[in-house]
Amino acid sequence: MYARITPYKMKPGSQAAATKVMNALKDKIMALEGQQSFLNVSNDEDGTGYVISTTENAETAPETAEKIKALWGAFSEFLVEQPTVHSYDVVADWRA
Repeated sequence: MYARITPYKMKPGSQAAATKVMNALKDKIMALEGQQSFLNVSNDEDGTGYVISTTENAETAPETAEKIKALWGAFSEFLVEQPTVHSYDVVADWRA
């Protein structure tokens, strides 16, 4: 299992509007190749947040990378800057 972790910065106070966009895109997000889980955490006061996705794929295929870029594009009016995705090996995935 692998994780894509994407730190982002939105305009403060845009969390509610961005969440509506995210919810409308849920099916496309979850349909990304290899996608297993999706977690989005954010702080509405300062606009910081992280998207943490787990995937079956060690590397992101070019087609999937383009889809991810397009998904982030749907948030362009809320973003301070375009986020950068980082990939990691998952060494533990514990759940209660």
